[in-house]
Amino acid sequence: MDSLSPDLAPALAPTGTLRAVINLGNPVLAQGTPEAPRGVTVAIAEHLAERLGVPLSLVTVEGARHSLAALVDGEVDVAFLAREPAREAEVAFTAAYVVIEGVHVVAADSPLTSADEVDREGVRIAVKEGSAYDLYLTRTVQRAELVRGDVATEVYETQGLEVCAGVRQPMESYATEHGLRVLEPAFQQIQQAVALPRDADPETVAVVAAEVERLKADGSIARALSESGVAATVAPPAG
Repeated sequence: MDSLSPDLAPALAPTGTLRAVINLGNPVLAQGTPEAPRGVTVAIAEHLAERLGVPLSLVTVEGARHSLAALVDGEVDVAFLAREPAREAEVAFTAAYVVIEGVHVVAADSPLTSADEVDREGVRIAVKEGSAYDLYLTRTVQRAELVRGDVATEVYETQGLEVCAGVRQPMESYATEHGLRVLEPAFQQIQQAVALPRDADPETVAVVAAEVERLKADGSIARALSESGVAATVAPPAG
C-alpha cells in the first residue's frame, strides 16, 4: 500500500478514532486553547484523520515530554515531536515537516556575545525539561550547567541564571519584551516530525511519511504555518 486510505485505519487508529496529542507549549507548532487548539500540527492531524476516514480526537499538553509519554503509553496514536536520538529508541518518526531553531537568550549586559561562548564553567542554562533542546544540550554541553523546569523563562528569572534556551520565535519575543539579547548563531536546528508508536508496522510508517512529504510538496504545511501567523521553515524533501 503506497497511499494513506481507510484501509490503514485499523493500524493507525485502532480505536476507530485517530487520537493525536498537540503540544501547546510550543507556539510554533500549536496555538489556541485546550478546547480549541490550532496550528500546523492540528492541520496535519485533521488531514490524516480525513484521509483515514475516521473521527479525530485531540489531546493537548504543555510540553514535548508529555507528548512523548502519551504516545509511548498508548494514550494516543500520533504525536508531533522533534527527532532526537533519545526519542528514536521509543517512537518511529517520519522525516521532518518543519525546521525550527534553538537559541540562547542573555541579559543585555551579559559578557556572552555569541552562542559559541555559552558552554563554559560558571554558566547556567535554563531549559524546559524534556524539550528537544534539553535533549540536545544534555548530549552536547560539556562545561555549562543545565537547570530544568516546566517553563524555561521562569527558571531563568527566578534563579537568576546566565542563559535561557528555547525555540527562536518565542525567545525573540521574550527578549524584546524584557530587554534581553538573542545570541547568534542558533545552537540547534530542530527537526519537527510526525511520531508513531515504535512497534508500528514499517510499511505503515512509510505511508504516513509519504503523506507528510506530499503535504510539504503541495504547500499545505506552508499554508498552515501562514494561517497560524507563524514564520517557520518548511523542511526540505526527505532524502
